[in-house]
Amino acid sequence: MNGVQLLLVVIAAVAVTGLAHRKGLQAPLVVVVFGLAASFIPGMPRLELEPHIILGIVLPPLLYSTALDFSVPSFVQNIQPILRLGVVLVLITAFAVGGVAYWSVPELTFGAALVLGAAVGPPDAVTAVAIGRSLGVPNRVMTILTGESLINDAAALTLFSVGVAAVTGSHTVVSNPVLFFIYTSVVGILVGLVLAVVVLWVRRRLHEPGLETVLGLIVPFAAFLLAEELHGSGVLAVVMAGFWVGHNSVTSGYATRLQERQLWRSIDILLEAFVFAYMGLQMKFIIEDVFEVHHEPVGVMLFSSLLVLLTVLAIRPIWVFGFSGSRQLLRKGLASTPPAENPKVPFLAAGMDKARDRAARGANWQTNALISWTGMRGVITLAAAAGVPFYTESGEEFPGRSAIQFIAFVVAVGTLLLQGVTLPYLVKRLDLSSDVEHNKEMQQRTFAREVARKASKQAVQQTLADPPDGCDPALLEGIAERFRHAQETREDLLPDDEDDPALRELHRKDLTRAVRVLRERMLTAQRQALIAERDAGNLDDEVLRDLLEHLDYEEAATATGSAARLH
Repeated sequence: MNGVQLLLVVIAAVAVTGLAHRKGLQAPLVVVVFGLAASFIPGMPRLELEPHIILGIVLPPLLYSTALDFSVPSFVQNIQPILRLGVVLVLITAFAVGGVAYWSVPELTFGAALVLGAAVGPPDAVTAVAIGRSLGVPNRVMTILTGESLINDAAALTLFSVGVAAVTGSHTVVSNPVLFFIYTSVVGILVGLVLAVVVLWVRRRLHEPGLETVLGLIVPFAAFLLAEELHGSGVLAVVMAGFWVGHNSVTSGYATRLQERQLWRSIDILLEAFVFAYMGLQMKFIIEDVFEVHHEPVGVMLFSSLLVLLTVLAIRPIWVFGFSGSRQLLRKGLASTPPAENPKVPFLAAGMDKARDRAARGANWQTNALISWTGMRGVITLAAAAGVPFYTESGEEFPGRSAIQFIAFVVAVGTLLLQGVTLPYLVKRLDLSSDVEHNKEMQQRTFAREVARKASKQAVQQTLADPPDGCDPALLEGIAERFRHAQETREDLLPDDEDDPALRELHRKDLTRAVRVLRERMLTAQRQALIAERDAGNLDDEVLRDLLEHLDYEEAATATGSAARLH
């Protein structure tokens, strides 16, 4: 794929995405269908990227962006279902698919079949977030699906590396598969956390939003490449870096946070559109490879592909519903577990308490049904299948490489179209809207507003007691009186001079500076108070992030308005 072709694909994909949004359709599905149709246009060149480009350039920013917005406390609260789906289910799916493929495709050895199983094992974070977001899936379900999709790639790619090494006769850094998995996971987690700590330390000393944003843009690529260089999991490194940077983003300035939000949203739209277009555009050429170049039997390949697709679709609900059947035993164990006392990390302890409560209640069958039907495959499956080597160490052809690619493509597109098309109907029929969840969010927001009001009042009192240099105490008192009478602390408190006779004679710059100082201190106090409640486990992280975004926009408006009036 040359540069011009790449740009044309991106432009077309963004245009189709925009059209889908205007028509109220699911953009990923529409883009894939358009790509499928375009691949059969006569004379259409083959648009193909090397696997390392997809894994090293396209995937890291997508994973990092998702991890930035993902709540660490929510991850802790839902750690059990996330690990069950993101690690255990991936391994079960890989071995089940490997067994089915080994039985149905004669040319596949069991090792090669396991490589196929590892490729189709992980649901895709990009697909899950893109479709789930548009359907209004409940927050807890989205948390589980997103958390699963962020960690399952590491498990699948590790198993994929072990399988490829076994078939080709090459060596991994640790020969034992279990120890290799532990090694890659530990190295990936440590690299991501250490890099995040270093980046946050540097960002606090830059004091320049543009530089801080550029530094954040480098993080996912640096984490992935550094972890891979150490033979660790690049995926886990990116995810852990995103987790920690996102959780501590409140230490950055408001301008940096606003810039980063818009930057990563734009990158998400761009890369998601390209990924789904790329999936569709491969259709014709993968078919040609398997049937015309390698002359695979049509009947065998279609039968095997459909059988593997059915296996992938069936294993997930069997696992989800089968595990939920043991909930009574889980309730007893959780009920006998004492709550955490004197936690060193408050939000972690609070998260474990909430996890205990949620697990004790158990998910209803509607939630299980939705989770069972959201296992769409995507970019990891295609990249892994394309990354199967052509030859073994002995110079022989990798057994069944074209078959692996064809079956993986059928599974990726099949799950996306089958599950993606039916998900809106399923969500509507299951009626997952919860008054309890809605009421809880309203209570959280009410609590947060009360916390913010108290923090604002305290900030005003402290400012009046110790006025900053250059601010007239009488002027500050007059402005503070306006805050006391305001229904909301976020109203605009800087009137035009002619609208306020009491302040008409005051110097305009003094008035502007006093309002800016007082308002910024109030916003800072609100932000610190809300974060403290989050860390103490009293405020949900999702609610906090939404409120902090509003505070950032308000602080930006304060700074912009003050600058405009000073000029």
